[in-house]
Amino acid sequence: MSEPRNELHLLREWDADTPPLTDPARARARFRLHQAMLQPTTLAPATVRRRPVLRMAVAGVAAAAVATSVVIAEHDNESSPRTQPVSASTVLHGAAAEERRLEKPIAPRDDQFIYTKEIIKETPTKGGRTRTYVDESWNSVDGSKKSYVSELGHKQWVPVFVPGQSTWPPTKWTDLEQLPTDPRKLVITLRDMGGKPDYSKPMKAADWPMTQVFVSGLLRAPVLPKGLRSAAYEALAAVPGMKVLPHQKDVDGRVGVGIQYMGPAGTPWAHGGPVMVFDAKTYRYLGMHDRRTAGGTRYEQWTYIAASAVVDRVMQRP
Repeated sequence: MSEPRNELHLLREWDADTPPLTDPARARARFRLHQAMLQPTTLAPATVRRRPVLRMAVAGVAAAAVATSVVIAEHDNESSPRTQPVSASTVLHGAAAEERRLEKPIAPRDDQFIYTKEIIKETPTKGGRTRTYVDESWNSVDGSKKSYVSELGHKQWVPVFVPGQSTWPPTKWTDLEQLPTDPRKLVITLRDMGGKPDYSKPMKAADWPMTQVFVSGLLRAPVLPKGLRSAAYEALAAVPGMKVLPHQKDVDGRVGVGIQYMGPAGTPWAHGGPVMVFDAKTYRYLGMHDRRTAGGTRYEQWTYIAASAVVDRVMQRP
């Protein structure tokens, strides 16, 4: 069985002693990832992609900073609505604080599985019937056992990891645990993916588009080690180009505030990437609004994780 296309074979194994890529090698890898990203996305009936699908792009131009805030109306008990400006940084730091408050850390054993239940609703952009998918997956904690994954109703056994195989975000728990929970260090670590992080080297404008992809991808992982998701929210707050979108709906129709990355001209995100939806008051994460194209049809898609847990075997539910 061939490997899913979104597996990032070009990434090296997570090893702090691995020497950094040379500049020519890094440039070749980025070019190949960019070319892969530009190819059309389709979902073959017999192939299940590991969620989330990240098609990589690297911009060689500076990231355009979007200093954005919106005015959210709040009603009090006395009179007309009052307004409060909200920035992307405020929302993302608020989401980090809410994550810390609600977080229930887990410590899975290597022989266990991460169970997730994801709800996906999608509607053709030009109108049509809305379909709802309930995708349940069991991912091996250390990659030594076959995993069972589902995406958009398509189910498939995923073979054990082989040396040199990589995915993003990592599905192996030990790989996730190696990522720093300090937001600044996390950004540098993801920027220097494939080599030893250089914390003394400042971020450049051209570093941000690809780093944003890694941070956003990390946030799509259904389960993360303690402190990592809140760190990722704060890391994303530092990315130039984060924009606030008011009056965004989640999968259940609840209205919240959206956060979207607006990339530099010439990148796939120049007109905006997926929208993360948060509660407008608490900033609790509600879900993702995205688009996909399959079979010539474009779909509006809403997703959220309904349940996650650690279990002892495939098909076991919490």
